[in-house]
Amino acid sequence: MTGTVYLVGSGPGDPELLTVKARRLIEEADIVLHDKLPGPEIIESIPEGKREDVGKRAGGERTSQEEINERLAELAREGKRVVRLKGGDPFVFGRGGEELEYLHERGIAVDVVPGITSAIAAPAVFGIPVTHRDHASSVSFVTGHEDPTKAESAVDWEALAATGGTIVVLMGVGKLPEYTRALREAGMDPGTPVALVERGTWPDGRAVAGTLDTIVSVRDEAGIEPPAVTVIGGVAGLYESPEGQE
Repeated sequence: MTGTVYLVGSGPGDPELLTVKARRLIEEADIVLHDKLPGPEIIESIPEGKREDVGKRAGGERTSQEEINERLAELAREGKRVVRLKGGDPFVFGRGGEELEYLHERGIAVDVVPGITSAIAAPAVFGIPVTHRDHASSVSFVTGHEDPTKAESAVDWEALAATGGTIVVLMGVGKLPEYTRALREAGMDPGTPVALVERGTWPDGRAVAGTLDTIVSVRDEAGIEPPAVTVIGGVAGLYESPEGQE
């Protein structure tokens, strides 16, 4: 009998933000496939004998998405109860949709378990709301790491700049110079507030703030690294650094 694959969102990293259903399925699973995005405390809480890291392999190379898809199908065909554990929500830039399609095409049952997305939670723990009556009536979620095989970016930065709402970029630390420049060229005010939240909800999480004009130098000076969320718009101006609160 073919098993079931559960695409489970682990939330932004804090184990207390893992949903009750996610925790139950992890405990009941025969095997849990994870990468580096779920919080370390969540991963370490899973017995070593039933967790498999698909974020890396021998030699330090990343496991390809195709290999992950095949592994999920292989385990399900063995009749196993499989949890594919993903950071945040599996359907918010988590490639969960691709895994769902692959498994459905092969007649394998899939259950999707939503998780709290870091696009909202990471800024929130630093006092940054993604919407605010006085600052933003809309929010746009954008990936900073598009499919590298695309001939050109599918993100319309000019249209985003014109919304006047909040722009949240996931996985965008490395491309920060490119898209902040694109937004300025699209007419966005260089003085627009921008915040970077690194490892939001993790014990070592931190945030820094600047403007569309200065945030790249702020990033470099602070040494901000992935995983991090970029928040662009008036709401980012609500962030108060620890120094500012003292």
